[in-house]
Amino acid sequence: MNTFQGIIRKSINNTTTQFDKMGYIGNNFANYSTTGYKAVRFEQMLGADNYLTGAARTNYKQGSIQITSNPYDIAINGDGFIPVVSPTGEVQYTRDGSLKRGADGYLVTNDDWIVGEGIQIPSNIYKFTVKPDGTVVSMDSAKSPEKVLGTIPIVQFKNPEGLVLGDNNKLKVTDASGDAKLLKGHNYIAQNSLEMSNTNIYDSVSDMLRLNASMIAGLRMAKIVDDMYNKSLNLRQG
Repeated sequence: MNTFQGIIRKSINNTTTQFDKMGYIGNNFANYSTTGYKAVRFEQMLGADNYLTGAARTNYKQGSIQITSNPYDIAINGDGFIPVVSPTGEVQYTRDGSLKRGADGYLVTNDDWIVGEGIQIPSNIYKFTVKPDGTVVSMDSAKSPEKVLGTIPIVQFKNPEGLVLGDNNKLKVTDASGDAKLLKGHNYIAQNSLEMSNTNIYDSVSDMLRLNASMIAGLRMAKIVDDMYNKSLNLRQG
């Protein structure tokens, strides 16, 4: 009896773990078109007791860079994150560079988080430019000198996999990630560009199909064992 119960418990545990993995694959699918999104893989491990366990790991591999016609779009071509501040003063981090000029002229994310310490872009300028090191400059006319408006900072973490999901494609610091460290002397920022999601759609489809087949087989086995267990009970009671 204990052997049947043990098999059923293991089958339920292993199927539940596979459902968890399916959820991460589905989330990667859903964010295939999300700017700067980093795919999450769920690594399954089989213990000595034959119970499946798993751990989520974020893939911080660089996504492809797409050129746009919007001067407020920026892409990070390298390791790092942009610190952004919520309307309530909370700091989180993102690689989503689809920015805009906010109501007060400040450079903000699409959901109105201020970029860095606040970069105000005047409304009557000829043009503004974001240099590769993040320096934002403006010109009042085609021949006027550049005026420095501020800098889009890039920060790095000792262990980026320690970051946790925050609000709307942002990340939060944890003890595991360590504190943000300002990156100096880089040339990682590309204006008129966006970093695409690094989700590999073909690998995701393959993983989904294999996992689906494995889950079906596991559920069928659990049903067979459950039927055998119930029959053994009936024989004992008879």
